[in-house]
Amino acid sequence: MRIITTHINADFDGMASMIAAQKLYPDGLLVFPGSQEKTLREFISHTLLYQYDFIKAKQVVLANVTSMVVVDTRSSSRLGPLAECLNNPGLSIHLYDHHPKSGADLVGDLEVIRDVGSTMTLFAEILQEQEIDITEEEATIFSLGIYEDTGSLTHMTTTPDDMRAAAWLLEKGAKLDVISQFISHDLTSQQVGHLNDLVKNASRITIQDIPVVIATLSLPYYVDDFSLIVKRFLTMENLDVLFTIATMGGRTYLIARSRIPDVNVGAIARDFGGGGHSTAASATMTEMSTIEAHEQLIRSLHRHIRPQAIAREMMTSPAITAPENATLHHAKSLMSRYNINAMVVVPRVEPKSGSGDPFILGIISRQMVERAISHDLGDQPVQDYMATDVEVLSLNATLADIQEIIIEHRQRLIPIVHERELKGIITRTDLLNRLVNDPANLPKNLLHEAEYPSLERSRNLTHLLTSTLSKEIIMLLQKVGEVADQLGYSAFVVGGFVRDLLLKKTNMDLDIVVEGNGITFARDLAAELRGRVRVHERFGTATLVLESGLKLDVATARLEYYEYPAALPTVELSSIKLDLYRRDFTINAMAIQLNPSQFGKLIDFFNSQNDLKQRAIKVLHNLSFVDDPTRIFRAVRFETRMDFNIVKHTDRLIRNAVKMNLFGKADDPRFFTELKILLGEENAIPALNRLSEFGLFPYLWPDLKPHLNIDKRFNQCLIQAQKAITWFKLLYLEDEFETWIVYLLTIMGRSPVTVMTNFCNRFQLAPRTKNFIINEKTLADKTSRFLNRRTELKASEIYMALKELSIEALLFLMAMARKEEVEKCVSLYVTTMRTQQPLLNGDDLKALGYRPGPVFKTILETLLLARLDEEVDSRQEEIELVNREFAPYRKN
Repeated sequence: MRIITTHINADFDGMASMIAAQKLYPDGLLVFPGSQEKTLREFISHTLLYQYDFIKAKQVVLANVTSMVVVDTRSSSRLGPLAECLNNPGLSIHLYDHHPKSGADLVGDLEVIRDVGSTMTLFAEILQEQEIDITEEEATIFSLGIYEDTGSLTHMTTTPDDMRAAAWLLEKGAKLDVISQFISHDLTSQQVGHLNDLVKNASRITIQDIPVVIATLSLPYYVDDFSLIVKRFLTMENLDVLFTIATMGGRTYLIARSRIPDVNVGAIARDFGGGGHSTAASATMTEMSTIEAHEQLIRSLHRHIRPQAIAREMMTSPAITAPENATLHHAKSLMSRYNINAMVVVPRVEPKSGSGDPFILGIISRQMVERAISHDLGDQPVQDYMATDVEVLSLNATLADIQEIIIEHRQRLIPIVHERELKGIITRTDLLNRLVNDPANLPKNLLHEAEYPSLERSRNLTHLLTSTLSKEIIMLLQKVGEVADQLGYSAFVVGGFVRDLLLKKTNMDLDIVVEGNGITFARDLAAELRGRVRVHERFGTATLVLESGLKLDVATARLEYYEYPAALPTVELSSIKLDLYRRDFTINAMAIQLNPSQFGKLIDFFNSQNDLKQRAIKVLHNLSFVDDPTRIFRAVRFETRMDFNIVKHTDRLIRNAVKMNLFGKADDPRFFTELKILLGEENAIPALNRLSEFGLFPYLWPDLKPHLNIDKRFNQCLIQAQKAITWFKLLYLEDEFETWIVYLLTIMGRSPVTVMTNFCNRFQLAPRTKNFIINEKTLADKTSRFLNRRTELKASEIYMALKELSIEALLFLMAMARKEEVEKCVSLYVTTMRTQQPLLNGDDLKALGYRPGPVFKTILETLLLARLDEEVDSRQEEIELVNREFAPYRKN
């Protein structure tokens, strides 16, 4: 294992150098030895997100480290717990540093050390020399390292090399506005005085419920870096919006900063002839006094500050409703089915257009329903117990509108209506998620803790898409979005594709979900791409096969509910949010929008990114395994294949599902499908061990004697099976085989064929598959007994014993072999015997005067066996054998 690390309390130079080093050492793991500086933690949490796989020292098995790349330090005392690796035998150390030499420095096998202002300068030079390409984002990160350690190229330690490196990074697209946000500067005593004057002259006004601070200052001279003073004021007072009007040297300057989307300071600065971004802007007014600028600013603020209409994007759609005459028992059933705590009550008959009759009657809560049922009122209609004082909002409602109803009016959900039609609902949970998602509403100290995940649930992954996927796949996804736009649908790629993309892995299992008719969409897309469509009307899904052979699974955004535990799902039309909620685990509950205007936008309602970062397998709700017990197999498969961990709560839910004996209630073929995939892993042993830990063997193989756990002999057979599979794959032969069959045969290796037959019947295997497995089990058992009884075998006997067996059965024999001689027999047959042929062929036999017919097969096999036993060695010897043994079959 190679690790790339830096010093404890890492800074931007250390972090940037680690990322640069990984471009030189692609197999290196990025490991922080300890905590990071405050600004660096904030940068990683909000800007880098999941672009780089930083891990902590405690996640590394230190004894496995064979190579260390250490950047921005040479001191072992600054490596924290990673210093323990220095004792590893044969450890290779590469050092990159710019600090002065000291007596306790490490000695490296490779040392790149020079007196420059930043270690990142050294890496910039190497990247240039080796012509290694970097992205704009990387150029920005690398520049942060240089600018921080050189005081924005002003420290006395700055060298011409640092400036050349910074210039090259700027040419590569480094963004100075990002750099300026994170590089802090100490204020001079004069600047501190100006800051105090600004604070004294600041006033607060409220526009559209948004507090805005305006500060004024008049100075006879111009002050350089006045924006630094403004930035310090914003940070020090923890302000969301700050406008500073400063008259300096006869001119008036407007400097504006905003941390919230409701105030776009760039648009306001343009009213003064200036410009900038939504968060930072400025303007210079030569003919305007401070008082005039202040008055114009107030007018501009009233014109531009408009709270953002967000009800449309916050709402959950479609809304789950109950008719007024529904019983409380039925209402409870609906709430349990959809896992909700309140729902809208609507008229039994939809009111006629223009009648003026109400189309929303009230709201019924789970607590009210359960309380009524506890009083034996379950057969009463919901209209008798619903809350009727209900406020509704339009699609254009603002966050302030939503907060007022939910927080001040204590209404647990808000119906969202448009043209007297219920479009969706916003719940208290939706509001809470919105507030938590906006960093401006969180305690500021939380944002600086590396332990907290990024709270951005929606970000654009276009750069990650283009850097990970081929051009053809990008164009295909774009075409999907274009067709969706033409139909007025929203289209998303979901599930494992998104998960693996964030892990920087390529996954070509394209699951497309559309908010609309998935079958109509699939047919239109097939027409555009000249593909074939297979439709599944019941589930609203279709499979599109392109000319290249690539498949796309298309589904209507759907909500699944289960009539009873372990039942097949009933499917209803839904939105992407509810569609993702039906997924098995949080790491699979993300989507990427494909419509052109939103292409690459990540959709993450359940903080799935955090679970992915923590490598956690976590269900979305507590009844997940009750609804679908096959998810247990998927949990185990993901855990073992991806080296993730099933979290404690999900582990407990699995064990509870097993205790409930749900496996006897489900349709058995579903379990076999999941088991087949699990056994198809190259090394299925860890997954089988986990299934055993969860107590699933009695359900899978009730006839097996050691079904309660994996005993030593059983485990050894599984290990031998895995070794046999690996051995065969390394031969690089053209033969195809099914790994899962090898493991299945091995699992039942010590059981009679009747146990295998019972397994096939219980899981309703296809007749062809069932017959193949039972036949191979029968032949392999018979062959195993034959080989184990004999001490010395001729080559021809080995050939005859093994020739009827499939590759799966041959590997099974190797797994179950009790004697090394049996393994050698199988190995000899696979690598040598089965490809050998006699020198004579059918044409030769006809030339020798033999009549064509079934005897030819016997003659050729006899020749082959003689050649295997080295009884013949030449063409002439084969002719003599034929004439000697088969003379009666020659023509007269």
